[in-house]
Amino acid sequence: MSKADLIFQQNMQNIIQNGWEDTNQNVRTRWHDGTPAHTKKVFCVVNRYNLAEEFPIITLRRTAFKAAIDELLWIWQKKSNNVNDLNSHIWDSWADETGSIGKAYGYQLGVKSHYPEGDMDQVDKVLYDLKHNPYSRRIITNIYVHKDLSEMHLYPCAYSVTFNVVDGRLNAILNQRSNDMAVANNWNVVQYAVLVHMLAQVSGLQVGELVHVIADSHIYDRHIQQVERMLQGTPHPAPKFVMNKNVTNFYDFTVDDFALEGYEYEPFAERFEVAI
Repeated sequence: MSKADLIFQQNMQNIIQNGWEDTNQNVRTRWHDGTPAHTKKVFCVVNRYNLAEEFPIITLRRTAFKAAIDELLWIWQKKSNNVNDLNSHIWDSWADETGSIGKAYGYQLGVKSHYPEGDMDQVDKVLYDLKHNPYSRRIITNIYVHKDLSEMHLYPCAYSVTFNVVDGRLNAILNQRSNDMAVANNWNVVQYAVLVHMLAQVSGLQVGELVHVIADSHIYDRHIQQVERMLQGTPHPAPKFVMNKNVTNFYDFTVDDFALEGYEYEPFAERFEVAI
């Protein structure tokens, strides 16, 4: 069993057994048939993944590794807010007729600010600091920008990352206001684990820990029985993460520069309906 599977199991079992149900509340989210999408939730989950030990992808079902990286590059490398730059359709429900999701996600990372070192956007500032001042305690990104929330088609879920280097190892804290655990939890973990690997490699660092802090950790009502069936599966060992070691520029990475060796997973074929 991978450690990611163990953490995932513990999270899911805790929500199912101890979570609070918002059945009597007026919720924003809806299913595609218009029915309110209620949840069972727990407050403030903190998961730690040692990236030097294993790559944190679950095996209780398949996580779409390449598609997750494609979205990561769309946000962090292309700094795009247009679904036409994305190779999957996961954002289509929030896009307008032009493909835009408003001033959200990649748009915010691409906004330039003035620093003593010059004008840079958030990603370039992280890259600069990791190379020139890696032991700074100020290496942070934040895309939850209040003045632009009204122009975002969806408020950011994973909204802030704090980077911190200890003894040559790059660590990161991912802050997430809300996490649909069945659909997106391991997707987000995989993405930011890859991001730490990318940033560490181009900055001459080793990987350390990814800490995932989730304020509202929930399972939607229509997902609970599916999750219970998924948890009955037999987890497999973690696969080996492979990244192209020849890439030294963050913006040169492509989806094809990443692979998993020996990724075996349970044949859980049920699809989780996505609430909107």
